[in-house]
Amino acid sequence: MTSPNRGARPGQSQPTLDPALVAELARELDAAEQNRKPIRQFTARYPDMTIADGYRISKQWVDLKLAGGRTVHGHKIGLTSRAMQQVAGITEPDYGTLLDDMVFEQGGDIPCDRFITPKVEVELAFVLARRIEGPNVTVFDVLRATEYVIPSVEIIDSRTTVVDAETGARRKVQDTISDNAANAGIIVGGLPMRPEKVDMRWIGAMLSRNAVVEETGIAAGVLNNPANGIAWLANRLAPWGEALEPGEVVLGGSFTRPVEARRGDVFNADFGPMGAIGFRFV
Repeated sequence: MTSPNRGARPGQSQPTLDPALVAELARELDAAEQNRKPIRQFTARYPDMTIADGYRISKQWVDLKLAGGRTVHGHKIGLTSRAMQQVAGITEPDYGTLLDDMVFEQGGDIPCDRFITPKVEVELAFVLARRIEGPNVTVFDVLRATEYVIPSVEIIDSRTTVVDAETGARRKVQDTISDNAANAGIIVGGLPMRPEKVDMRWIGAMLSRNAVVEETGIAAGVLNNPANGIAWLANRLAPWGEALEPGEVVLGGSFTRPVEARRGDVFNADFGPMGAIGFRFV
């Protein structure tokens, strides 16, 4: 499996950053993750950078990891809710690549030292049985290609500063995209379900931290149906000859806000009839 080729797409502005600078910024992200020290957001340094530049940086960073021995586990889709898109000033989601070392077991301990400022989100994961290749992928194509959907939790992180110390500006969507769509970990668990056996729009979840319910939501908050996000991603990858491959896991997007995770926090994501996912940060 290969990482997505991320450049300018129809409707996006063209890239502005020099290829050598893109490679350097990818190395900065890699060092920030390893050292667990966030770097200054890119848009504060390069205000003219575009969404296309963000995807180029993200691809360079993923390529660095693949060259170091990591493998692709799947993909994630972010900024899927209307509220989050309005905050980010965009009209469509973003996406990133899941790697093998981002996978954690349910019921286990999550090492805080792996992250900078970890947060937890509740999602549905799609495990693919068949290749999904655009263009013109529909939600029905996604349902036919999905082996099962299963409850999941995504751990997100910020390798660039959220608020710039000099200007007070919050980071922009270009920064988040550069940061591999902020993904850092994935936990799946509960009851896997065939997509035709469940109405995904009405799957709900309660996310609790230390026995206190922090967030609740239903999956319809994700583009009306999380399967729409999978179709969107397949169509976005198509111009570059990329596709979603059998065996990959694709996170369809969060239907709760991110909840901060601290050392010692015990989380439980309760999906009702689909089971629950529990874990602890240590």
